[in-house]
Amino acid sequence: MITVGLLFRSFALVGRPPPKNIVFTFKYFARHFSQMPEIKEVSSNRCFGGYQKVFSHESTELGCTMNFSVYLPSQSEESKVPVIYWLSGLTCTEQNFIHKAGAQRYAAEHGVVIVGPDTSPRNVNIPGEDDSWDFGSGAGFYVDATEAPWKKNYRMYSYVAKELPKIINSNFPVLPDAQSIMGHSMGGHGALILALKNPGKYRSVSAFAPICNPTQSPWGKKALGGYLGADKTVEWNNWDASVLAKKYNGPPLDILIDQGKADEFYTAKQLLPENLVVACKDAQVPIVLHLREGYDHSYYFIATFIGEHIAHHVKHLKA
Repeated sequence: MITVGLLFRSFALVGRPPPKNIVFTFKYFARHFSQMPEIKEVSSNRCFGGYQKVFSHESTELGCTMNFSVYLPSQSEESKVPVIYWLSGLTCTEQNFIHKAGAQRYAAEHGVVIVGPDTSPRNVNIPGEDDSWDFGSGAGFYVDATEAPWKKNYRMYSYVAKELPKIINSNFPVLPDAQSIMGHSMGGHGALILALKNPGKYRSVSAFAPICNPTQSPWGKKALGGYLGADKTVEWNNWDASVLAKKYNGPPLDILIDQGKADEFYTAKQLLPENLVVACKDAQVPIVLHLREGYDHSYYFIATFIGEHIAHHVKHLKA
């Protein structure tokens, strides 16, 4: 086994100090190896001086194999850096964001890690899990289900809030107390509720076309009714950003939202960002909503403004 001490002695023999990035890497993994959750590298690609990677692991919260993406900027080879979590929308996996958003360029520039989980448990053999594009597989809605048969596996809230950060903090050079969160559509809803339900956990939050008031939208009613119970509408409120914002009591939370005015789901009242703005203003929670003329719900929209969102988070992560 190569140890840190052996590494130093090897370089001493040739009269050279070891490179800082090699020293940091060996010290980091030596310190964390014994407590490292078992993860498996699925892919690794050089990108903007860093690496875009995908890993898999066995999730205890979800009871299945899960994938997550990690972008590691070159700065992470020498020191720990802040981390931003990205949550994707309906039908997506961990792949959509890393292939379409163009976020790696900005993460490399600012020196931040970006982590992106899948959007639901996979292959857990629940009858009907693949029958609908907006419920079940690819549509975990970032809640902890309480209704059978979903409650055993569909615990995406706890997965993102608890299990995944432990894996990231144990395996990668990130600063555990410097993390932010963002997402798109269903993932924007997830980012908002995670920030509002966990005061102080995230330095900032942002979202593209988020489902802001799910208790009042068709998508939300279907998901919350299925996962939490159609007759348990009071419980639904605990998973609705517009309701949670009204009673937020924590450190200042800077919310940024981008919404395309040509988004068909915006005009169909699935997203309802104005409701969240009203709730935040009433509770004196800072929020900025950009309505973007001509932009739709797609990743073309996200790619256009992702740089602004990462800069928004960096402002708080490196303050």
